[in-house]
Amino acid sequence: MSYNMEELKGKILEMYPELAKRGVVCTLSYDSGKKAYVLKIQKGVHELATYIDKPDASRCLEGHVCVALGIQIRQFLDNFQEEE
Repeated sequence: MSYNMEELKGKILEMYPELAKRGVVCTLSYDSGKKAYVLKIQKGVHELATYIDKPDASRCLEGHVCVALGIQIRQFLDNFQEEE
């Protein structure tokens, strides 16, 4: 599957709309050494970086939820909800 980072980021934000609703800043880059995408989510001084390998990125774009990514996003939001 051919895609670019903008498409992948858009799909992640579509799958996890609570990120935008809660004012979480998201950036996506590619780490060629790890051969994986790096999703950084930040709210205030708190930041989390998580890696998404190419097979998971392709599945995400096909509409399949990545359980590991979802768990990390949920934990981040739950841990820092008091900053809203």
